[in-house]
Amino acid sequence: MSQNDDKPWAGRFNEPTDAFVEAFTASVGFDRRMYKHDIAGSIAHASMLAKVGVLTTDECKLIIDGLQDIEQTIANGEFNWSTRLEDVHMNIESALTKKIGEVGKKLHTGRSRNDQVATDIRLYLRDEVVSILAELKRLQVALVDLAEQHVDTILPGFTHLQTAQPITFGHHLLAWFEMLMRDQNRLEDGLLRINVLPLGAAALAGTTFPIDRNYTAQLLNFDVVSENSLDSVSDRDFAIEFCSTASILIMHLSRFSEELIIWSSAQFDFIELGDCFCTGSSIMPQKKNPDVPELIRGKSGRIFGHLMGMLTLMKGQPLAYNKDNQEDKEPLFDTIDNLKGCLKVFADMVPNINVKKDNMYQAAFKGFSTATDLADYLVRKGMPFRDAHEVVGKAVAFGIKQKKDLSEMTLTELQNFSNIIEPDVFDVLTLEGSVAARNHIGGTAPKQVKAAITRAKKRLG
Repeated sequence: MSQNDDKPWAGRFNEPTDAFVEAFTASVGFDRRMYKHDIAGSIAHASMLAKVGVLTTDECKLIIDGLQDIEQTIANGEFNWSTRLEDVHMNIESALTKKIGEVGKKLHTGRSRNDQVATDIRLYLRDEVVSILAELKRLQVALVDLAEQHVDTILPGFTHLQTAQPITFGHHLLAWFEMLMRDQNRLEDGLLRINVLPLGAAALAGTTFPIDRNYTAQLLNFDVVSENSLDSVSDRDFAIEFCSTASILIMHLSRFSEELIIWSSAQFDFIELGDCFCTGSSIMPQKKNPDVPELIRGKSGRIFGHLMGMLTLMKGQPLAYNKDNQEDKEPLFDTIDNLKGCLKVFADMVPNINVKKDNMYQAAFKGFSTATDLADYLVRKGMPFRDAHEVVGKAVAFGIKQKKDLSEMTLTELQNFSNIIEPDVFDVLTLEGSVAARNHIGGTAPKQVKAAITRAKKRLG
């Protein structure tokens, strides 16, 4: 028997595959994680073939029973995967033929590995996006819960990492919630383009058999069938789109991680992360390192790289299918695994953040964070904004020299800069007065934060 005789495509070849080439071109080492989806696709395909009369009812049952037995064998860890059989599809088909005989060879009627693998990836990615959305929701809920605990907690808001204006911590946390909501929307919208059935495109041109693609789509819960057989087997833009969405999501997690790292430093000391999300130093016994957010920050580069790799993989391919597309799976799988891991650990970490309210408050008290409030006050008294800006700038310069915050200056000192300043100025120079004044939708006032939390809970369902 030829070394190629166990391969379904061996008829055309007179020489055995080089051993290194066989190993080099095999994908079963990583694509076997799609075995459930490959079997589900094959069961639906067999059922459709029986419906249109290509298979008999008995043949269909024999195939489905065999596939279900193989699925259980794989789940039990008892399946013998073979590199010689290249991929998950041929391993399962070969096992089926060995189990049920010649009938097993009829399963591949009317399809190709090209549309088979495109279907498997879509089925697999669809399930993984649903799983990712579940982890994302856990994180969103954790953020809203923490925000609800800190509706009135004041900390400095920053621009250029310089103290800008006082805000509430609940408001700050809800900023991250909004970013994650857009990530959720992108993932859900991407499902519309993932959930399209390519099976029936065969190798590239369709098939001569009287297949019923809509029936197959119904069995596999696809929304629609693909419209063009060439496009069906050759593009991976749905996977690239997922990697793009994943990149935006991990970018948000990386930015949030950066804040957690900064906030937990001795210089800021705004928060303390739970011990189970940190590690120590091998040489410095006092250290408590924020390794989890640091690693998540690092994962962003890995996932960005996969997006670039997928785009580069696809950019030079002529229609239709090319072997290049075997390289789509490892970056896709790695993106999925790392994104799910980052979301899971983030959702676990957020409820374990110890917020140091007093330190946040004292930090907000520094840096003249209510300077804009004083300018707004002067404008409301009738002064043009540009003049008010100059007046407050001079007051800040005086405060720096005297080491006094605006709220610590006497009324007389403030009136040296403008005679329209009255005792009611201190209502806006306090941190509480400053945040309460931003009382509109999207503002940082505690009243608005409470309302935003109510809306956020409704959006989460």
